[in-house]
Amino acid sequence: MKTHRDIDLRSLALAQAVVAEIDNDPARRGVDKARSVCARWLRTGVPGAVQEWMLILPGSWESIRATLLDPSEDGTRLRQSTPFCGILDNKKRWSIYRSFRTHETA
Repeated sequence: MKTHRDIDLRSLALAQAVVAEIDNDPARRGVDKARSVCARWLRTGVPGAVQEWMLILPGSWESIRATLLDPSEDGTRLRQSTPFCGILDNKKRWSIYRSFRTHETA
């Protein structure tokens, strides 16, 4: 059975993969994409931590990165509505999902 902890750990693994993608891109295009997603969510009234992300995203990559990887309750909560969707390609994203599906059944 999938627990909240399983979901939170999977979310952290996805965030770690996003961080790796952005770390490997000197232009940090993933941050620009997240800013665009967050602005769109704000315009369309998508619920979640959009207001908080709007305060975080103008910061430095190091600060944004720390938020994405934050193991605290706040970090976990923010990852539940991350604007970094679309950074990982489907192959990488599904690889992480599969690894947690295997983990959950073990």
